[in-house]
Amino acid sequence: MSQFQLNLAESELKIILESLVEMELKMAQVCETSQDEDEIADVGNDLIEVRLLLNSVREKSILQYGNNIMNFSREAF
Repeated sequence: MSQFQLNLAESELKIILESLVEMELKMAQVCETSQDEDEIADVGNDLIEVRLLLNSVREKSILQYGNNIMNFSREAF
């Protein structure tokens, strides 16, 4: 399998992480609510891939930037 490397600023990485979290939630919701077995199977397979990617990126991101990288709140502190 070929590899793809990308250099990202912390702010860019945060956008990717937030997008992956949102995608994971939406896909999980489809799997939990759909009545279509084919849709559940297709989305479920993709959900596995998204979760594997999210876990890997999350782990590396937290090591590099700390737990706050996973805080997606836009509220002022």
